[in-house]
Amino acid sequence: MTAARALTRAILALGSNLGEREGTLQSAVADLVDRPEVRLQNVSPVVTTKAVGGPEGQPDFLNMVIAIDTTLSSTELLLHCQAVELAHHRTREVRWGARTLDVDIITYGAESSSDPALTLPHPRAAGRAFVLFPWSLMEPNATLAGAPVADLAAAAPDMAGISLDQDVAQDRESGTASRNQHRQ
Repeated sequence: MTAARALTRAILALGSNLGEREGTLQSAVADLVDRPEVRLQNVSPVVTTKAVGGPEGQPDFLNMVIAIDTTLSSTELLLHCQAVELAHHRTREVRWGARTLDVDIITYGAESSSDPALTLPHPRAAGRAFVLFPWSLMEPNATLAGAPVADLAAAAPDMAGISLDQDVAQDRESGTASRNQHRQ
Protein backbone atom coordinates (compact mmCIF):
# COMPACT_ATOMS: atom_id res chain seq x y z
CA MET A 1 0.00 0.00 0.00
CA THR A 2 1.41 3.39 -0.98
CA ALA A 3 0.99 6.48 1.13
CA ALA A 4 -1.21 9.23 -0.25
CA ARG A 5 0.65 12.34 -1.36
CA ALA A 6 0.05 15.53 0.56
CA LEU A 7 -1.75 18.38 -1.17
CA THR A 8 0.49 21.08 -2.60
CA ARG A 9 -0.75 24.58 -3.43
CA ALA A 10 0.11 25.69 -6.94
CA ILE A 11 -0.54 28.94 -8.77
CA LEU A 12 -1.31 28.59 -12.48
CA ALA A 13 -1.47 31.44 -14.99
CA LEU A 14 -3.72 31.09 -18.03
CA GLY A 15 -3.77 33.25 -21.14
CA SER A 16 -5.45 33.26 -24.54
CA ASN A 17 -5.30 35.63 -27.51
CA LEU A 18 -6.78 33.53 -30.31
CA GLY A 19 -10.30 32.28 -30.90
CA GLU A 20 -13.09 32.50 -28.32
CA ARG A 21 -10.75 33.64 -25.55
CA GLU A 22 -13.21 33.87 -22.66
CA GLY A 23 -14.78 30.50 -23.41
CA THR A 24 -11.34 28.94 -23.77
CA LEU A 25 -10.28 30.20 -20.34
CA GLN A 26 -13.50 28.98 -18.70
CA SER A 27 -13.21 25.59 -20.35
CA ALA A 28 -9.50 25.31 -19.52
CA VAL A 29 -10.14 25.94 -15.83
CA ALA A 30 -12.77 23.19 -15.86
CA ASP A 31 -10.38 20.84 -17.70
CA LEU A 32 -7.50 21.59 -15.31
CA VAL A 33 -9.56 20.67 -12.25
CA ASP A 34 -11.39 17.74 -13.85
CA ARG A 35 -8.92 15.28 -12.30
CA PRO A 36 -9.46 14.02 -8.75
CA GLU A 37 -5.84 14.97 -7.95
CA VAL A 38 -6.53 18.66 -8.61
CA ARG A 39 -8.80 20.85 -6.50
CA LEU A 40 -9.69 24.40 -7.45
CA GLN A 41 -9.21 26.81 -4.54
CA ASN A 42 -9.52 30.28 -6.07
CA VAL A 43 -9.97 32.08 -9.41
CA SER A 44 -8.81 35.58 -10.26
CA PRO A 45 -10.67 38.11 -12.33
CA VAL A 46 -9.76 38.08 -16.02
CA VAL A 47 -7.65 40.95 -17.30
CA THR A 48 -7.03 42.17 -20.84
CA THR A 49 -3.40 42.76 -21.72
CA LYS A 50 -1.21 43.61 -24.65
CA ALA A 51 1.06 40.79 -25.81
CA VAL A 52 4.44 40.87 -24.05
CA GLY A 53 7.34 39.84 -26.25
CA GLY A 54 6.89 37.83 -29.39
CA PRO A 55 5.86 39.03 -32.84
CA GLU A 56 4.35 42.48 -33.33
CA GLY A 57 0.66 42.90 -34.06
CA GLN A 58 -0.69 40.07 -31.92
CA PRO A 59 -4.26 40.34 -30.61
CA ASP A 60 -4.72 41.30 -26.96
CA PHE A 61 -4.63 38.52 -24.38
CA LEU A 62 -7.14 37.60 -21.74
CA ASN A 63 -5.19 36.47 -18.67
CA MET A 64 -6.14 35.00 -15.33
CA VAL A 65 -4.65 33.08 -12.43
CA ILE A 66 -6.01 30.15 -10.45
CA ALA A 67 -4.94 28.57 -7.17
CA ILE A 68 -5.17 24.82 -6.94
CA ASP A 69 -4.31 22.15 -4.40
CA THR A 70 -2.93 18.99 -5.98
CA THR A 71 -1.42 15.63 -5.19
CA LEU A 72 0.30 15.60 -8.60
CA SER A 73 4.05 16.14 -8.58
CA SER A 74 5.25 19.31 -10.28
CA THR A 75 6.28 17.29 -13.35
CA GLU A 76 2.92 15.51 -13.47
CA LEU A 77 1.17 18.87 -13.15
CA LEU A 78 3.25 20.26 -16.04
CA LEU A 79 2.25 17.31 -18.23
CA HIS A 80 -1.41 17.81 -17.25
CA CYS A 81 -1.23 21.54 -18.10
CA GLN A 82 0.35 20.73 -21.47
CA ALA A 83 -2.37 18.16 -22.20
CA VAL A 84 -5.03 20.80 -21.48
CA GLU A 85 -3.23 23.25 -23.78
CA LEU A 86 -3.15 20.61 -26.51
CA ALA A 87 -6.86 19.86 -26.03
CA HIS A 88 -7.46 23.56 -26.74
CA HIS A 89 -5.42 23.41 -29.96
CA ARG A 90 -2.26 25.03 -28.61
CA THR A 91 0.60 24.97 -31.09
CA ARG A 92 4.21 25.92 -30.39
CA GLU A 93 5.40 27.34 -33.70
CA VAL A 94 6.65 30.81 -32.69
CA ARG A 95 8.18 31.65 -29.30
CA TRP A 96 5.76 33.94 -27.44
CA GLY A 97 3.48 33.91 -30.47
CA ALA A 98 -0.30 34.10 -30.52
CA ARG A 99 -2.00 31.09 -28.95
CA THR A 100 -5.38 29.66 -28.12
CA LEU A 101 -4.21 28.77 -24.62
CA ASP A 102 -1.13 29.12 -22.49
CA VAL A 103 -0.97 27.54 -19.02
CA ASP A 104 2.09 28.23 -16.87
CA ILE A 105 2.93 26.91 -13.42
CA ILE A 106 3.97 30.01 -11.50
CA THR A 107 4.60 28.36 -8.14
CA TYR A 108 4.35 24.81 -6.85
CA GLY A 109 4.40 24.95 -3.08
CA ALA A 110 7.84 26.04 -1.93
CA GLU A 111 9.55 24.00 -4.66
CA SER A 112 12.48 25.66 -6.34
CA SER A 113 13.92 24.24 -9.55
CA SER A 114 16.33 25.43 -12.23
CA ASP A 115 15.42 22.56 -14.58
CA PRO A 116 14.90 24.06 -18.06
CA ALA A 117 11.83 21.85 -18.54
CA LEU A 118 10.17 23.32 -15.44
CA THR A 119 11.81 26.25 -13.66
CA LEU A 120 10.13 27.12 -10.37
CA PRO A 121 9.05 29.65 -9.46
CA HIS A 122 8.35 30.68 -13.05
CA PRO A 123 11.48 32.58 -14.11
CA ARG A 124 9.73 35.64 -15.60
CA ALA A 125 6.63 35.87 -13.40
CA ALA A 126 8.06 38.47 -11.00
CA GLY A 127 8.21 41.01 -13.84
CA ARG A 128 4.90 40.31 -15.58
CA ALA A 129 1.88 42.27 -14.49
CA PHE A 130 -0.39 40.07 -16.60
CA VAL A 131 0.36 37.31 -14.04
CA LEU A 132 0.93 39.40 -10.93
CA PHE A 133 -2.04 41.77 -11.12
CA PRO A 134 -4.80 39.13 -11.36
CA TRP A 135 -2.97 37.08 -8.71
CA SER A 136 -2.89 40.10 -6.38
CA LEU A 137 -6.64 40.56 -6.87
CA MET A 138 -7.23 36.90 -6.06
CA GLU A 139 -4.83 36.75 -3.11
CA PRO A 140 -4.02 40.27 -1.85
CA ASN A 141 -1.38 38.99 0.61
CA ALA A 142 0.43 36.70 -1.83
CA THR A 143 4.20 36.89 -2.13
CA LEU A 144 6.64 35.74 -4.78
CA ALA A 145 10.33 35.41 -3.96
CA GLY A 146 9.65 37.22 -0.67
CA ALA A 147 8.05 40.29 -2.26
CA PRO A 148 4.35 41.20 -2.21
CA VAL A 149 2.78 40.24 -5.53
CA ALA A 150 0.84 43.56 -5.60
CA ASP A 151 4.11 45.53 -5.32
CA LEU A 152 5.73 43.45 -8.05
CA ALA A 153 2.69 44.06 -10.28
CA ALA A 154 2.81 47.81 -9.72
CA ALA A 155 6.48 47.88 -10.72
CA ALA A 156 6.12 45.60 -13.77
CA PRO A 157 6.72 47.28 -17.14
CA ASP A 158 3.47 45.94 -18.65
CA MET A 159 1.19 47.19 -15.84
CA ALA A 160 0.07 50.23 -17.83
CA GLY A 161 -1.39 48.01 -20.55
CA ILE A 162 -3.74 46.03 -18.29
CA SER A 163 -7.49 46.49 -17.94
CA LEU A 164 -9.80 44.59 -15.63
CA ASP A 165 -12.71 43.46 -17.78
CA GLN A 166 -14.48 40.45 -16.40
CA ASP A 167 -14.77 37.98 -13.59
CA VAL A 168 -15.34 34.41 -14.71
CA ALA A 169 -15.11 33.00 -11.22
CA GLN A 170 -17.69 30.37 -10.49
CA ASP A 171 -20.60 31.56 -8.36
CA ARG A 172 -20.23 29.12 -5.47
CA GLU A 173 -23.95 29.29 -4.66
CA SER A 174 -25.42 28.49 -8.06
CA GLY A 175 -22.45 26.95 -9.88
CA THR A 176 -22.92 29.31 -12.82
CA ALA A 177 -20.28 31.60 -14.20
CA SER A 178 -20.75 35.21 -13.23
CA ARG A 179 -19.63 38.07 -15.41
CA ASN A 180 -19.05 41.53 -14.03
CA GLN A 181 -17.99 44.37 -16.29
CA HIS A 182 -15.34 46.68 -14.82
CA ARG A 183 -12.89 49.14 -16.26
CA GLN A 184 -9.76 50.23 -14.55
